[in-house]
Amino acid sequence: MSTSHSLSTALLIVISLSTAHSQETIANIGDTNLSLKLEIERAISSGVTFLEAEQNPETGAWSDPTLPAITALSISSILGDPALGDATTLPDSAEKGYEFLLSQVKSDGGIYGKGLATYNTALSIMALVQSGEEEHLPVIAKARRLLINQQQDFDRRGATDNLFDGGIGYGGSYAHSDLSNTHLAMEALYYSKKALSDTAYDDSSEFDLDWDAAIDFVSLAQNSKATVDRLGEKVGLREEDEGGFIYFPGDTKSDEVMIQGDDGTKRTALRSYGSMSYAGLLAFIYADMNRDDPRIASVMSWLERNFTLEENPGMNAQGLFYYYHTMSKALGITGTNYLVTPDGEKIDWKEDLALEVMSRQQSDGAWMNEDSNRWMEDNRVLVTAYSLLTLQQVYRSL
Repeated sequence: MSTSHSLSTALLIVISLSTAHSQETIANIGDTNLSLKLEIERAISSGVTFLEAEQNPETGAWSDPTLPAITALSISSILGDPALGDATTLPDSAEKGYEFLLSQVKSDGGIYGKGLATYNTALSIMALVQSGEEEHLPVIAKARRLLINQQQDFDRRGATDNLFDGGIGYGGSYAHSDLSNTHLAMEALYYSKKALSDTAYDDSSEFDLDWDAAIDFVSLAQNSKATVDRLGEKVGLREEDEGGFIYFPGDTKSDEVMIQGDDGTKRTALRSYGSMSYAGLLAFIYADMNRDDPRIASVMSWLERNFTLEENPGMNAQGLFYYYHTMSKALGITGTNYLVTPDGEKIDWKEDLALEVMSRQQSDGAWMNEDSNRWMEDNRVLVTAYSLLTLQQVYRSL
């Protein structure tokens, strides 16, 4: 496989909104950041070593071969290792991983095993974009079409004002839209559009996501007075939840609380939680929403009020490492240097997050959520990939 671009050039597509420092700049950022960067480099190196040892030598896949997303995340975390520098060739592990991903391409353009087409395809696109390989461009272009076709539009079926319109779900039997899949699809479409720009495979002017509809769906997953008005009299809003996000509009499976409305009726208040709040922020950014939009200000306020690294706020230990991953991306992409708590405390999220993640690394270089197995966070390959991507985002942001 011939690489037409250096890996560092390909990575710039994926981290185009982050700050890349020259060696001269790194030398001047101060002893604290330099020391932290060295610690992060060591942690990443150990994690990559673990991942490469876990790859199936015959298939090139990681962990469950029916979930190409895990292989895609592993490839992305290996290619994000700062030790690669300006390498112009792919590591052998990445080469084998790409061969596996390409073997999973379906006739509809998606990249998946037995199901979960959106989740697997979106993360596979991100890994393919990272390669810088021209031969991956037609695969990326077809995979984009699969994601776009997953966008819900119930109005065409005679429904009116369906809460799931504009969003994207897992696909198949998991048809309804959710914020996790929607933001992952928006991310993959955002970056793949940049990768395909000015190539023969760029058809975004003819066929693209309905971004306005996607924003509308994402907005309905945000706890706000506007959402309550839209959802009707059965849903209420607690002050502590305002600005944060839930999994999907009206998600009564989340940790709801019964409250009494102004008119005396009982209403369900849906509890905001951390990982989805960062996912909501990312969705707004990928949609090129104006940074002054009050919906962005509102979620930033919730995130500052609820900042913690001890848990995924609102979900305890569930999805903790997914939370770390979305946090690092959202705050890194937005160029946020500090979070400010309601009492005025400035939080150096980059240092705090890096130290917390590194403190959870196991002796063999892996990570695992030891307190919850929900969302596969007992899978050491998956959680190691999340952790490496988190540390790499912090590293680039320092």
